[in-house]
Amino acid sequence: MPFGEYQYSLDEKGRVVIPPPFRSFIEDGVVITRGLEGCLYLYPLHTWSNIERQLQNVPLIDRPAQLLVRFLYSGAHKTQMDNASRITIPPTLRKFAGLEETGEAVVAGAPTRLELWSEQRWWESINKFLENPTTPEALRGLIG
Repeated sequence: MPFGEYQYSLDEKGRVVIPPPFRSFIEDGVVITRGLEGCLYLYPLHTWSNIERQLQNVPLIDRPAQLLVRFLYSGAHKTQMDNASRITIPPTLRKFAGLEETGEAVVAGAPTRLELWSEQRWWESINKFLENPTTPEALRGLIG
């Protein structure tokens, strides 16, 4: 599982360097899509395949679930790292994640994915948690 956070800048073509510790995680390709907190999720292809199978099984009459399917699937973009270990972020996804404003980004690890944040949104998210550091029930046994 990838963990850690790294700060990078997007270049003029909308490319960001994948940090060395994360490169093997997505070396076979990556699917970039919208994240739930205004960031981007970067899934290795094998993980995205599992997600895609689950999305295909969501009933059409389950409106809330269909909204999530649309949110994730319509924003999805498949790509690979170039020879300089960069990936290109499509303009619509750069806009969604607020990466166009400063071009400063944070690439962070998560259990099944990488997350790409604008630096400003990243720190807002961290500070929001610090202001109210409640532990969800599912994690109570992990954090003492």
